[in-house]
Amino acid sequence: MALRYIAQCSLLSSLAYMAMAHDGHQQEPMQETTDWATKHMAEEHHIGNFDPGAFFSLHDYDSSGAWTADEILRTYGLEDESQKDLPKEKRDKVVNDVMKLLDADEDGQVTQAEWMQFNKNGGKLPDFGLGPGHHGDDEYEYEIHHFEKYHDENTREEDLTHPEDIAHFKKHDQEADEEEKQEKLDRMPIVEQNIPQKFRRNP
Repeated sequence: MALRYIAQCSLLSSLAYMAMAHDGHQQEPMQETTDWATKHMAEEHHIGNFDPGAFFSLHDYDSSGAWTADEILRTYGLEDESQKDLPKEKRDKVVNDVMKLLDADEDGQVTQAEWMQFNKNGGKLPDFGLGPGHHGDDEYEYEIHHFEKYHDENTREEDLTHPEDIAHFKKHDQEADEEEKQEKLDRMPIVEQNIPQKFRRNP
């Protein structure tokens, strides 16, 4: 499992991030005055140079041409497991504040035209103090925030000894075990565990 992941990371690093203007492992230190969107792109996507149109498209997850409330929450990382305990009031504040800034026609979404005008006017997305906005899946977040920082394509399986590595691949193993268990159940003509005990034939 770990060796296959190393190969996948190498492929992703050489293709996906090059295609997205990847700036390499070393990122320029962020200044205190750096706006949230720039920090987000650097930390979450490893992209240092981008334009407003590219930022909008990257976070238009359903390619609808507009940001919905759910997409704003996702961009700010509020659908990530690390934010599962964040109060609804705080989530609502994030959406409402962003909409007030960007949703010029108040139709409940942010179009690309509204976003571009906002940037043209010098507008910046607010920083709510909730982190850089983790919105990738487990694989993406592990690669971006750990594998690329501490490992590379030359990493061997025995080198994956950090707590983050162990936890990541333990989850992989658990998921693989669950899949194998389900496959065995699916192949059974009758799933005995689904039969109430009183109806089961005693051996």
